[in-house]
Amino acid sequence: MNLKKASLLIIIILLIDQISKIYVKTHFVLGEDVTVFNWFKIYFIENNGMAWGTKLSDILPFMTDRTAKVSLTVFRIFAIIGIGYWLVNTIKKQYSKTLVLALVFIFAGALGNILDSVFYGVLFDDSTSQIATFLPTKGYDSLLHGKVVDMLYLPLWKGYLPEWIPGIGGDYFTFFEPVFNIADVAISVGFGILIFFNKKAFPKKDEN
Repeated sequence: MNLKKASLLIIIILLIDQISKIYVKTHFVLGEDVTVFNWFKIYFIENNGMAWGTKLSDILPFMTDRTAKVSLTVFRIFAIIGIGYWLVNTIKKQYSKTLVLALVFIFAGALGNILDSVFYGVLFDDSTSQIATFLPTKGYDSLLHGKVVDMLYLPLWKGYLPEWIPGIGGDYFTFFEPVFNIADVAISVGFGILIFFNKKAFPKKDEN
């Protein structure tokens, strides 16, 4: 895959991700959901932290929520720069196409969520009890304080766990509980490629 094709794929993933987020943000109230199938819902939530809704301030309690948010966003920006450099270098040196494809998905997904964190605070007003406006007079927060829009919810199974399971037996359980977005899917696909096609992504050099 050359740089042109890689860039095109990144743009397509970003467009799908951002269009879906902007649509949900401008058509749903926070917490609103629509059932598509019994096992699939469009459920609008906003994520202010890391994966699974974790906040950096939960891990580093000496940080305030706002300081932790900016620190996390800045770290993500540097991380995406590093991934971008790795991707371009991989293409230029004509390394494995599998590795290039994986990095394309990871880069596009990470960039999609970074756009939310950096810009959504000023591009939208609040979604609590109202449908947000795109490009309002005043956004819900400042630059670098945006929240990531999540909307894909797959409650494949709900029910009480068998009593014989240690620790959690008898508890009500939902699989799959996390709500995510297209960018998260892209990142997961990228890492999935690296895990399941590791030998193709990182082929051993011919000793000869």
